[in-house]
Amino acid sequence: MNQLSAQSLSSRYGERYRWLLLFSVMVGVMASIMSSTIVNVAIPGMSHHFSLGQERAQWVSSGFMVAMTVSMLTTPWLLSRYGYRRTYVGTMVLLLAGGMTGGLATNFSLVLLARVAEGLAAGVVQPIPAIIILRAFEPHEQGRASGIFGMGVVLAPAIGPSIGGVLVDLFGWRSIFFMVVPFCITSIWLAYKFVPTTAPGGAAASRDTGLDWRGLALGTIGTLCLLNGLVALRGDSPTQATALLAAAGVAFGAFLAWQRRFAAAGGMPLMNLALFKHRQFAMGSIVAFIYGTALFGSTYLLPVYMQVGLQLSASHVGTILLPAGVVLAFAIAGVGRLADRHPTYLLVTIGLMLLAASFALMIVLRLDSGLWLLVVFAVIGRIGLGFILPSLNLGSMRPLPKHMIPQGASSINFLRMLGGAAGVSLCAVILEWRLAAHGDSLANASSSPARLAAFDEVFVMLAAVCALAICAAWQLREKPSSKLDEQPVN
Repeated sequence: MNQLSAQSLSSRYGERYRWLLLFSVMVGVMASIMSSTIVNVAIPGMSHHFSLGQERAQWVSSGFMVAMTVSMLTTPWLLSRYGYRRTYVGTMVLLLAGGMTGGLATNFSLVLLARVAEGLAAGVVQPIPAIIILRAFEPHEQGRASGIFGMGVVLAPAIGPSIGGVLVDLFGWRSIFFMVVPFCITSIWLAYKFVPTTAPGGAAASRDTGLDWRGLALGTIGTLCLLNGLVALRGDSPTQATALLAAAGVAFGAFLAWQRRFAAAGGMPLMNLALFKHRQFAMGSIVAFIYGTALFGSTYLLPVYMQVGLQLSASHVGTILLPAGVVLAFAIAGVGRLADRHPTYLLVTIGLMLLAASFALMIVLRLDSGLWLLVVFAVIGRIGLGFILPSLNLGSMRPLPKHMIPQGASSINFLRMLGGAAGVSLCAVILEWRLAAHGDSLANASSSPARLAAFDEVFVMLAAVCALAICAAWQLREKPSSKLDEQPVN
């Protein structure tokens, strides 16, 4: 295959090329994110069709989550071995195959296989935009590029469930799987026009290094044990939960030890531990993990709070959260421009403070409170996310040597997803604990001051988690010598 580098494509398309490249991968990432969120709308219909219990139905989401989290670590190796275009097109073909298989499946095993395939594709593709932004854009444009990309990606999960609900009502649960098909076809067409065939840095793809299969196996075992252990904490089997969490700790410890040994032997580790010698990246990784915990935890907690705590209908919940989603999309675009002119550590800190404030403010709500207050608090939190999303990756990875950027992008996404998985279970476990302490449970049909007090305590916990992340965010401050020099597109 003729090696089409970013330089040759840039010469062909001119100054607008880097934006065309970013748009090309944005379409694919939107499809992958949509596939991760929209399937929740289809679970009730799917469960009825296949006569699934709650535990089996949960694996539709859990299987996707495990596959996506682990496959993120393979992105640098795939880019190095196959180049941008073949890696990106391969993920889109896999996502397309997953969508088609899930939509046509006649048994639940095929649905689960399709979800795992979609998760693998989503995990590989999601670190790619950060790599492109940090390599293809000049430093003074990276914030704007991150903002525009983030705006498009956030609109997908904001609008997707609404469209998905209409499709399920009209055509049934299978239609949800087919939603990714036009996005995947469009992204493949764009890839053959604008995505270079070369590896990061402009070099030809090389097959000299093999994939770290042992590290991948240890990472998969650790992630599976962690997710299942956290789910087990919500049940009546503390011994099983303890054993699974202990196994996760052992697996991740072995994973880190093997990564160090594999790198010393000259291989390409899935997670390069040398990344964490860079203070800003290490602090950014801590923020990403804690931020993932708060974000995913609140995504679980807010709908439960509104329906079970405040006794609002499902339609009210969607209406209340929609303005916050739209505000988030525009906030990301605006803050992206600020990130080109202001220190990223300051923007991340402001975002975490707003996110913490939105959680803390929830404790003033009561059963007779106006819905407008809930909308305002949700909007404050989403503005906070708008400050964090385009700034965190830039602040963490700008100081890295250019050859380490692909591994930095995959590692920080991996840690954010691990934090997210922990956040959902953490909120669920603490909520059940506090409800029991107040003499209530989610099974009760009516709300009470005691139930609201339990929810308030979980929101305070999330606010404290965000406050903890602020300490690490302040360490994202750049030294004058750490800023990247002006760099060509490569």
